[in-house]
Amino acid sequence: MSAATQAFLEMLAAERGAAANTLAAYRRDLDGAEDALGDLAKVPRAAVARLAGEWATLAPSTVARKASALRQFFGFAVDEGWRGDDPSGALPNPRQRRPLPKVLGHDAVRALLERAELEAATGKSAAVRQLALLEMLYGSGLRATELVGLPLSAVPRDAPLITVTGKGGQARMVPVSERAREALTRWTALRPSDPPSKFLFPSRGGKHLSRVRLFQLLKELAARADLDPAGISPHVLRHAFATHLLEGGADLRVLQTLLGHADISTTQIYTHVDAARLVELVNSRHPLARRGRTD
Repeated sequence: MSAATQAFLEMLAAERGAAANTLAAYRRDLDGAEDALGDLAKVPRAAVARLAGEWATLAPSTVARKASALRQFFGFAVDEGWRGDDPSGALPNPRQRRPLPKVLGHDAVRALLERAELEAATGKSAAVRQLALLEMLYGSGLRATELVGLPLSAVPRDAPLITVTGKGGQARMVPVSERAREALTRWTALRPSDPPSKFLFPSRGGKHLSRVRLFQLLKELAARADLDPAGISPHVLRHAFATHLLEGGADLRVLQTLLGHADISTTQIYTHVDAARLVELVNSRHPLARRGRTD
């Protein structure tokens, strides 16, 4: 990696508070571009234009992500005086539609919870941990990284809230349901203390449970609950949290705060998912709808 791209990544971490996963993704994309073109601070515009052919077989979402990383780098390079031009205009700009999130129905969530509760009733620490993880994913809408990285000190005592550090190091307060608090209490009573770890869900090495292992645990639980494991993941449960809240009448701005979305447009994806509720809202609240009933 060139000194220029390394400096760009350091800027993202220091000034924008980019998360480790974000930095890793930028590093991969910039490394790939440098392998194809050479030093990005010096590469000519004509060479940048060749990336469209290099990326021709990639999915539009992947091309858009790579192009975004390069645009940001080139803007940084111009600001630093390393380049006299910004060749971003030569990058491909694929049109893509944001996919609708997978929706997990109430019955499927109920089946997962019932199975997890049945297994936790055995008192085994792994089963109790599994229930606590599930309750936090569905009950508070946490991202996988946010959940596994929770410190032990985050466990609520009196206030029914938990402080979560989300993308970009942004902290937010998230409510914890009574069910989740009860599951967390059961888990902390069984949580191993050797080796010492500051994390709520420690691993055997003293660090925290990995995201990969969390995915595996959920898919294994889904199979035991007679659900398709392919349709279950931490993010699907986060989507279920958001969709079911919206169905219950939650305000979109409140939902944005709970999910930790920086932009309301990200939260608005759930209005497409909950189409049935929107139709009902128009039919019941629109002035012409009320007039029709009166007539």
